Amino acid sequence: MIELDDTSVIYAFDPKSKPALEVPSGTTICIQTKDCFSGQIQSYRDRLGTLDWNAINPATGPIYVKGAKAQGCLKVTIHDIVLNKQAVCCTGKNEGVYGDKLEDEYLHICPVENNSLLWDDSLKIPIKPMIGVIGVAPLGEPVNCGTPMEHGGNMDNNKIGIGTVLYLPVFVEGALFACGDMHALMGNGEIGVSGAEIGGKVTVTLTAEPDLHLTTPMYETADEFGIIYSAKSLDEAAERAVHTFIELVSQRTGKDAAELTMLFSIAGNVEVCQMVDPLRTVRFTVPKSILEALGFQL
Repeated sequence: MIELDDTSVIYAFDPKSKPALEVPSGTTICIQTKDCFSGQIQSYRDRLGTLDWNAINPATGPIYVKGAKAQGCLKVTIHDIVLNKQAVCCTGKNEGVYGDKLEDEYLHICPVENNSLLWDDSLKIPIKPMIGVIGVAPLGEPVNCGTPMEHGGNMDNNKIGIGTVLYLPVFVEGALFACGDMHALMGNGEIGVSGAEIGGKVTVTLTAEPDLHLTTPMYETADEFGIIYSAKSLDEAAERAVHTFIELVSQRTGKDAAELTMLFSIAGNVEVCQMVDPLRTVRFTVPKSILEALGFQL
């Protein structure tokens, strides 16, 4: 298997980035990632105020995928995530949803053992590994790795984990894929501005889908499809995710949009991915069983 270590990282998704690796479509790669702090926090002696903030949210890559074409998609199949042994959580003044009530910075360092996050001596939480930053190069100006947009980026969608297939719109030849900012665990919303931040290794297969056309990322799990949309507000992100999903299914199945609206109102779900980044991210999900009954296929 091809491996890519974390010495090749980017801090912005950029169409002019030089590829760290070039692979044929369908290649499986083991990618090593740093945590969102680039490993700068190792103990309670470290302080958020002393970090190099130019080294935040590194993504390993980029990877040029042969056959990936603009206006097509890149299919990312996530086979496995192996985490490091320690995760870091943080929050602070004016950070996240509750930061207006805080006056200092706060860290919590958590060992990860036996598939559990050890919060303290009395609380162990089962881990749910996921990838926070994952995407391709946008068209035009670079987008920093902390911002989610239609190219992917810092979507912080906790459904992007082991077994998930992610479909990313491609804007430049080769896609220029990169990923990082993994979490041992992260709740919907990421309200404190961090999840359980951790480095590790992720194994993915990257497949060019030049004939698949999407305008925003979409993912598939064993049970559901979800459209991911990022916008200035949660309301706007939710509205665009719902519109995009209904229109996509209508186009693929020939079903009337009004019928789909009623069906998805009882079977679909609007869910918050994150509400702390420069743009907010929402997913709209529909069970596969419903879509299969409609004859939906990507």
